[in-house]
Amino acid sequence: MTGIIDFIIKLIIWPPLFQLVLLPGLVTALVVVIFIIWFERKTAARVQMRIGPYHISPRLGGFLQLIADLTRYAFQEIIVPRTVDRAVFIGAPLTALVLSVVPVVAMPMTDIPRYFPIPMDYSLIISMGLTTLSPIFIVAAAWASNNKFALIGGMREAFVITAYELIFIISGLSAGLAVLSYNIVDIVEAQAPFYKWILFTNPIAALAMYASILMSTSGFPFEIPEAENEIVAGAFTEYSGLMYGVNMGSAYIKRFVYTLLFSLLFLGGWAPYTPQPGFIAGYLIPAVIVVVKATIVMATISFLRAVYGRLRIDQALDGAWRIFIPIALAGLLLALLEAYMGVYA
Repeated sequence: MTGIIDFIIKLIIWPPLFQLVLLPGLVTALVVVIFIIWFERKTAARVQMRIGPYHISPRLGGFLQLIADLTRYAFQEIIVPRTVDRAVFIGAPLTALVLSVVPVVAMPMTDIPRYFPIPMDYSLIISMGLTTLSPIFIVAAAWASNNKFALIGGMREAFVITAYELIFIISGLSAGLAVLSYNIVDIVEAQAPFYKWILFTNPIAALAMYASILMSTSGFPFEIPEAENEIVAGAFTEYSGLMYGVNMGSAYIKRFVYTLLFSLLFLGGWAPYTPQPGFIAGYLIPAVIVVVKATIVMATISFLRAVYGRLRIDQALDGAWRIFIPIALAGLLLALLEAYMGVYA
């Protein structure tokens, strides 16, 4: 019996599994998402001179309203229309949810090798590559719905994906180019002094990646695939109950994962803290620091919901191809200049 318990404990704290499921994986992502949705509602209400969530747990500012909403989704009937492709209709959102959190496996939260989820020199490229998987299944869910509004929403998702991925990849690679390494640990360690955060040395690339995160997760003003006044709920029109909650939650989880990568590349990662030997000092503390930075970035994205209107699809795509891709390329050139001058040597 003792051997089984020891095996379970070792399995739980095994770095890839621990990072994927607990910190900063799915469990941490769900906690952060609950807070961010509450923050988003309260911020929008304050800007628009409303109260926002209040009647459930008024002393907590209505924070428990999110738990009530989750409970409501969990007990609602899941309706699967007869005309849909049943296997894809059910499987695509669940697969998208799982794949949205998978990139954290390639994101080290410390510089101590034993706690690396995947010890490799190309963790930046792999983590960015894994982020491109989940949107495919959102488009598949729209196609399987056999609904014209869902199809339009899925096509909008495809258009936005095509526009943002190049911006995201170019701006992310800029951070690695400046440091002359695609190992995220090297990139974080190069930013150890506060003034060397790549956010300050290459704000152009940071701006491009921030905009790409907004576009890829339907953050305002890019909430185009789910424009309810035009196409109902977009790709998720035919979904109900917990399945609808899974679809909407995966976008927030994906945003959390992207902001984790943003924090590692542009905000110094676990700096100013220096990881020490031991699980708590060597992994938990630096991981919590990265999660806090990512949560702050997510909060700024949520604030934009209260102050910006939604762009049209043509405006968003035009801005991506004519404005943000040149900005991302400018950031890449700046990173090349920094590498040549040895700024992070």
